Amino acid sequence: MKSALAEKPQEHDVNTGVSDPQAVADGLSEVLADTYRVLIKTHVVHWNVEGPMFYAVHNLTETQYEELFAAADVIAERIRALGHLTQMSSKGLLAESVVKDISSPQTAGEMCQDLANDHSKIAKRLHKLIEASGDAGDPVTEDLATARSAFHEKAAWMLRSISKS
Repeated sequence: MKSALAEKPQEHDVNTGVSDPQAVADGLSEVLADTYRVLIKTHVVHWNVEGPMFYAVHNLTETQYEELFAAADVIAERIRALGHLTQMSSKGLLAESVVKDISSPQTAGEMCQDLANDHSKIAKRLHKLIEASGDAGDPVTEDLATARSAFHEKAAWMLRSISKS
């Protein structure tokens, strides 16, 4: 008999009543990738913002990356509750994201607009997950995706608004 420390994580068949748990888990994996990419990018903006908007952007991004970090755990745990594994490598995890890195220095306004665009892309992807979850009879993921979409839509609005400063 193997010890608990020698066991490797594995996927499990779970009877949650979800008609297509693989499709829902795949959608959640994309959102998890987006969440981590925008978390990292938000932290980079937090560290590098300068100028008259420093205080506002620094504080806003801190609030946002803390929320994103907590959300990543909730999303990953939902994937596991559906019986699936998350990506095991950071490279594999981040590869599924629609968020792109900032490649060169930007003004505070440009960084905010760039992040706003990312949040809008993630919200759009979440809308597809909401639909897929509903089609699969998964109200738990549907609710999770709705709440996450609301966060990203609000973040995009706030960042767009501050970028006009």
